[in-house]
Amino acid sequence: MPRKPLIAANWKMYKTPAQAQEFVKNFLPLVARHERDEIVLCPSFTSLSVVIAAVTGSGVAVGAQNMYSAEEGAFTGETSPLMLKAIAATHVILGHSERRQYFGETDETINKKLNTALKHDLVPIVCVGEVLAEREGGKTEEVLLRQTRGVLAGISAGKAAPIVIAYEPVWAIGTGKTATPQIAAEAHKVIRGEVAKLLGAQVADNLRILYGGSVKPDNATSLMNEAEIDGALVGGASLDAQSFAKIVNY
Repeated sequence: MPRKPLIAANWKMYKTPAQAQEFVKNFLPLVARHERDEIVLCPSFTSLSVVIAAVTGSGVAVGAQNMYSAEEGAFTGETSPLMLKAIAATHVILGHSERRQYFGETDETINKKLNTALKHDLVPIVCVGEVLAEREGGKTEEVLLRQTRGVLAGISAGKAAPIVIAYEPVWAIGTGKTATPQIAAEAHKVIRGEVAKLLGAQVADNLRILYGGSVKPDNATSLMNEAEIDGALVGGASLDAQSFAKIVNY
């Protein structure tokens, strides 16, 4: 079976619950008959319940932008997988480059979160990618191999099926720069090849790898036409209903 593309909106720290609700009201009619791709909205924690209620029955899924690796405990400010499951969230973004950059997340902490997400049947969208200095230093492949091995450490092939990986060229996030479809596809091949070594060819063949670096309506089609690219993790262009719908309907 071909891999079903996944288009995910990462709203980051934008939108109040009222704004999130307004987005869904405007967005759903634009994708009402869309079945080709899996669509996931990832609002901030304060808007999760509102968005989940608003998309009920639409086929659009809702995920969190982060979670903690423990099920409960004295971890002020954190959110557990049990809390996400209780409100019917189905996906979770793990290890976004901004989490690594600003909050000190490492491959090891992301790996712990991944194990917990899989344990509780949340679909993890796990992020990997190089910064500009690494790209310019010719270290892209080295970074992608290291991060892929790190985040997947100890994961068995039998439990890996739900995992989605998002390739984020960090130098392209919020900068207006976008990796060419060919550059993105090459990075995806590196990741898929390493997954094949770690978890076997069947897991690698079925693994969805998303591109996440300044995806916009005008470059979505050329990116998605690459066989190695199985969808997109969309930041700024997902904040507007019309814009995100154009990406979904590439």
